[in-house]
Amino acid sequence: LADLNDRRVLRQFGKTRRQLFDEVDVPNLKPLPPEPWVHAEWRRCRVGLDYHIAIERHHYSVPHRFARREVEARFTASTVEIFLGGERIAVHMRGSGNGRHTTIPEHMPSSHRRYGEWTPAKIREEASRIGPMLSLLVEKVIEAKPHPEQGYRSCLGIIGLEKRFGAQRLEAAALRALEI
Repeated sequence: LADLNDRRVLRQFGKTRRQLFDEVDVPNLKPLPPEPWVHAEWRRCRVGLDYHIAIERHHYSVPHRFARREVEARFTASTVEIFLGGERIAVHMRGSGNGRHTTIPEHMPSSHRRYGEWTPAKIREEASRIGPMLSLLVEKVIEAKPHPEQGYRSCLGIIGLEKRFGAQRLEAAALRALEI
């Protein structure tokens, strides 16, 4: 079909389609841009108290100082960019999975970063420093959760009670909790 169109002379112009293309279109063609065009969508979002926005049920972090602010998100198949007042404040690789979070540690307040530095071993070590009953209680809390991280908040809260009530009272309370 292409060969047929290249051979047939158009009466109106006295030339073939190929000749017209070479004479009219080719001189006006411009080179392709260095980056290919990428489809992107825009969406207005409000940053939650947890300093994340949701794009298609996946949560992306922004610097915590922008919590509760309205931002614009530009997302493609591979990236998510977040803007405030036309200035880009965060960029992430596009994540998959409903309810999942993509968080850059620098976006977290310092108190959350310290919380993220805890490990089950570090929590167990801190509990055993206070006493054996607290160590047992912390172990039970961690084991009761499908993922150890889900018990961090409870364990750190219990360990933090030492400052308020002292190690001796905390040990007695841990013994009582274990008996229940």
